[in-house]
Amino acid sequence: MARYDRAITVFSPDGHLFQVEYALEAVRKGNAAVGVRGTDIVVLGVEKKSTPKLQDSRSVRKIVNLDNHIALACAGLKADARVLINRARIECQSHRLTVEDPVTVEYITRYIAGLQQKYTQSGGVRPFGLSTLIVGFDPYTAAPALYQTDPSGTFSAWKANATGRNSNSIREFLEKNYKETSGQETIKLAIRALLEVVESGGKNIEVAVMTKEHGLRQLEEAEIDAIAAEIEAEKAAAEAAKKAPPRET
Repeated sequence: MARYDRAITVFSPDGHLFQVEYALEAVRKGNAAVGVRGTDIVVLGVEKKSTPKLQDSRSVRKIVNLDNHIALACAGLKADARVLINRARIECQSHRLTVEDPVTVEYITRYIAGLQQKYTQSGGVRPFGLSTLIVGFDPYTAAPALYQTDPSGTFSAWKANATGRNSNSIREFLEKNYKETSGQETIKLAIRALLEVVESGGKNIEVAVMTKEHGLRQLEEAEIDAIAAEIEAEKAAAEAAKKAPPRET
């Protein structure tokens, strides 16, 4: 195998590109990220590591704007993410300048996925070690959208999805609990999904909400803590109801 896992452009005899698979492994070791699409809202949530006391936490953002109506969260190598985000932002502005219209969510997803794929097929480079969740509103239909890309350059549209650490557990939770929701219920579902794998509750979670009217808004820590406390109270009430003896008729 050693001959095939060094050159990115060389397939192994059984059809693998090992460098791309190693990049996917870097994603699996990254922070958990989740996206949920509602009827009038899209929510991104990411797991964040506790920051040192002297560090300004505002300088470590894992959810960013690409344009007024599009946002991105990622799992994997943050330095790679910074390069990809800057390229995507330039493409958004270039599209506005050339076409005089904002990009659609699918257009910028295709651009990002194409860039990721290009780095799996060229010599002298390595794949981007990150997977992205891209959300936004279509500027023509006003419909919310959620897409995912991965290091191989594939992309797909989702109603709700997760990437990064323990993404399979979060995805299973979303499959069981997802319903078409709006507003606060969509935010609550995203936070509930993250709390399945994130310890220490709301303080290790970063959540951003995008609406058609107001664009992207990062939730304050106090808001996240309040929703997390509400979720815990609902869980406790459900457990108590299960343990309660059945009523005699």
